[in-house]
This record gives sequence, structure tokens and C-alpha cells, in this order.
Amino acid sequence: MARRVFFSFHFERDIWRVGQIRNSWLLKPDRESAGFWDAAKWEEVKRKGDPAIATWIENSLNGTSVTVVLIGAETSKRKWVRHEIEKSIKRGNGILGIHIHNMKDKNGMTDIKGDTTFGEVGKNILGKSIYFWEKYPIYDWVSDSGRENLGKWVEEAARKAGK
Repeated sequence: MARRVFFSFHFERDIWRVGQIRNSWLLKPDRESAGFWDAAKWEEVKRKGDPAIATWIENSLNGTSVTVVLIGAETSKRKWVRHEIEKSIKRGNGILGIHIHNMKDKNGMTDIKGDTTFGEVGKNILGKSIYFWEKYPIYDWVSDSGRENLGKWVEEAARKAGK
């Protein structure tokens, strides 16, 4: 079953790597075989400012069942990524993270591994803060064979969220 997926990432630093992931379905016989649908249109809205970005996030999350956080070197520091995670949690999306630092950029360079905290994403029964890395599965695109496994990861995240 194909899922509509919202990809959350640091646009300026990671767009080259993200493009490779978002287009990974091209090597499949069809989009259905890839195991996900991409709801991202970030490139079109970035230049319109904060109100347009917030509206775009809300609209783009509609109809999605999973949010994939593509974790680059500075992703956890981005306010819009945090906002996207918060909105995804509120709507009950399945969530997972994928480290992308081992992927090569347009210059053939890899990057440093990004932090996976993203601030508090909830509290446990004792009231202690829970962080992204404690609650959601995190994979590495290169070492965990993301091209072959993204569909499975997305489906598992959706299943865990009851979607």
C-alpha cells in the first residue's frame, strides 16, 4: 500500500541529499512499488515567508499518514522542522527519522551526523521529558539501505501509529 509521506528537513543545507531520497521511487516500476507518496513542495513556498510556510505545513500534512524527518548536520536546530514534528505528533502521524549525513552532496561530500533530540516530544508517566530518539525509530539511509527499505520503514511507522 502506498502512503502519503511528509518529508521534514533542513532545506538549504540538505536539499541535494533530500532530492535523492524523494526521487528514490524512480528506480521502482511505479510509485506504488516505492511504498510512499511524497507530499513535499517546500521549494515553492520557502520564498513567501513565515505565514506561508506555516500554512503550507498544515496543508501538506493533510492526507499524510507518516512524517519522515531527514536528519542532516543541522536539522535539529531548524524551527520549521520542530514545528513539523509537533504538528505531525498532534495529527497522529507515524514518525521516523533517517540520518542522511553519509549521503554525498552535489560536490561528492558527506557531512557530520546530526543530533536527534529535536526538543521534547512528550512526557512519560513520571512526567519526565521524552525526546525524538527515545520515541521514534531512526535509520541511516546509507548503512541501513534506505533505497530498498524506505517503504518498509514508512509502513511500520504507520502501523505503530494505527494508520
